[in-house]
Amino acid sequence: MFSKGSKAYSIFNLKCPRCHEGDMFQTGSWSYVKPFDMLERCPKCNLNYFPEPGYYYGSMFISYIWTAFFSLAFVMFFHWYLGWSINASFGLLIVFLVLNFVYVFRISRLMWINVHVKYDPNATNKP
Repeated sequence: MFSKGSKAYSIFNLKCPRCHEGDMFQTGSWSYVKPFDMLERCPKCNLNYFPEPGYYYGSMFISYIWTAFFSLAFVMFFHWYLGWSINASFGLLIVFLVLNFVYVFRISRLMWINVHVKYDPNATNKP
């Protein structure tokens, strides 16, 4: 499931959806230095990461949906299962989301572009 050639590999390793070799972002997964700066093109297969203006608008909805369901599950787990207070559960959630907002942003963009771009194992061999 997480091997090269799967959508999950591209998404969670922040790799190009077409060749699965080139990086999509200038810095590492949780880097707070240039957290939103993406490369223009894949350094390996030359895929254009910005095919049209406003292309990543749909990734905001993916981010919202995943964050909302995760937040509900997170608070329910800590409040109902572990018996924490609502305030402590939400406090921990806020800390968690603040520390991981860069990764959520990046994963959402990778999910969006992986919907539209298919893996091509020969992409790096093309001229």
